[in-house]
Amino acid sequence: MLLLVLQPMTPENIDELFSRFQSANPHPQTELNYTNPYTLLVAVALSAQATDIGVNKATKNLFAIVDTPQKMLDLGEAALKTYIKTIGLFNTKAKNVMAAAEILVRDYQGEIPRTRQALETLPGVGRKTANVVLNIAFGEPTIAVDTHIFRVSNRLGLAQGKTPLAVELQLEKVIPANFRQHAHHWLILHGRYICKAQRPQCQNCPVRDLCDFVNKGL
Repeated sequence: MLLLVLQPMTPENIDELFSRFQSANPHPQTELNYTNPYTLLVAVALSAQATDIGVNKATKNLFAIVDTPQKMLDLGEAALKTYIKTIGLFNTKAKNVMAAAEILVRDYQGEIPRTRQALETLPGVGRKTANVVLNIAFGEPTIAVDTHIFRVSNRLGLAQGKTPLAVELQLEKVIPANFRQHAHHWLILHGRYICKAQRPQCQNCPVRDLCDFVNKGL
């Protein structure tokens, strides 16, 4: 359950927040392993309700032999399941991956579309997955709001909202353009390792003085 912040973060503090994130980690990277835009799409789709570590273990051998939609179709759904069976909801995810591969081969000549609207037509690809692919594969300044970003944004007073979409739209308004390319990575990493859901590491937080989280320091 999210706790209310005392007040929204000021533009000056937002700029300082991302300046610190940038100084500490100028070129943040996703923790999902991938080899090209297609394998990134598959990895992100598989990561729903799963950890990056778990997905990486499952896809290590898969991506060694499958790196295009056509190769995925050639592999087949039954074989795909043997690679990803350790991932939650693997049966449904396997069906979606195969259906998406068929569409990519049929309608996009095996290439990954570069618009959110087109990506969201693929089975198993929602707005968050589309935003991740656009950001990492194609350098678009999109913000993929996962549970970490949703929590951190509300706690900091950076963007307050009751839904991921509300937070995403607010973040797009308040994050300075020069920080937007890497913003979602910085926020994810901050939420994953410092501003945790349980027992946030406030004593180790590099932006503690900018945060009005009511349980700060407890």
